[in-house]
Amino acid sequence: MKKNIIVLLVVGIAAAGLLFYLIGSFEKAGKSPQNEEIQTPEPQNFENEPAQENISAENEAIGEMPTTEEPAQETQSKSETSIGKSVQGRDILAYHFGSGQKEILFVGGTHGGYSWNTALLAYQLIDYLKNNRDKVPANIKITVIPALNPDGLAKVVDATGSFGANDVSVSADTAAARFNANNVDINRNFDCEWKASGVWQNKTVSGGTAAFSEPESAAIRDYIQNNRPSAVVAWYASAGGVFASSCNNGVSAETQAITDAYAKASGYSAHKDFDFYEISGDMTNWLAKVGVPAIGVVLSTANDTEWSKNQAGIAAILEYYANK
Repeated sequence: MKKNIIVLLVVGIAAAGLLFYLIGSFEKAGKSPQNEEIQTPEPQNFENEPAQENISAENEAIGEMPTTEEPAQETQSKSETSIGKSVQGRDILAYHFGSGQKEILFVGGTHGGYSWNTALLAYQLIDYLKNNRDKVPANIKITVIPALNPDGLAKVVDATGSFGANDVSVSADTAAARFNANNVDINRNFDCEWKASGVWQNKTVSGGTAAFSEPESAAIRDYIQNNRPSAVVAWYASAGGVFASSCNNGVSAETQAITDAYAKASGYSAHKDFDFYEISGDMTNWLAKVGVPAIGVVLSTANDTEWSKNQAGIAAILEYYANK
């Protein structure tokens, strides 16, 4: 009996020793028998990790993708700009087409609501170019300023921006709408034989307090000086004809060439100068003074754009400079 008890004690001590040995081994390995049985490894999402690496690598290669609004704003800023503001704070807008080195500038609405048809003609050209961008020669940039005198135009046209003939008030005083909000004739405010009192038909009109005293004429002066267009076409009304520019320095050969080209294509008569009455402070004559070829295209009436005639004249000018 005693032998059996001794054997049992020996076996128990050996088993306890073995148990302590095993527990010590697991603790050294950072585990316990209990944890080894119930702990499962944290699952890893191997699908997401490579995707994140690819996105990171792609962004590093091409940069951050812009939002959809950014390209639209960039296009807008290139195709439509404000060159300045009128007396009453309206933007004087310029619309641009093409990216060639030679810029051809078309200007309407210098006499506001009196010659609203010249602004409408300019908007017709803008619409045409928007729908026919292939008509712009590769080496040409076309800029259109539809309303150099937006305050005067607003006296007659019940619309902002592009408009139609049905937006024109039939009861408005178009003669009074010829001038800007300071009652100055913009086309008597440029630095070529400028006078404080100018002439329009048989009337005396204000030429401003000095050449370029008005924000509208100053705006286009600055645009011309900063961009140096190859040529300028200004639309007026109403006498019917294409008039070359000069400022006591004669008509340049290039100015005469574009005068003849526009006249031949459109069917208007060509004139070396405007001699119906004395002109002072004229925009196209100032352009001649600073060396920019310019013509004044005077429409036949004050209420018709004569689009087909002018479209042909515009095409002739573009062809001239595309091949020059």
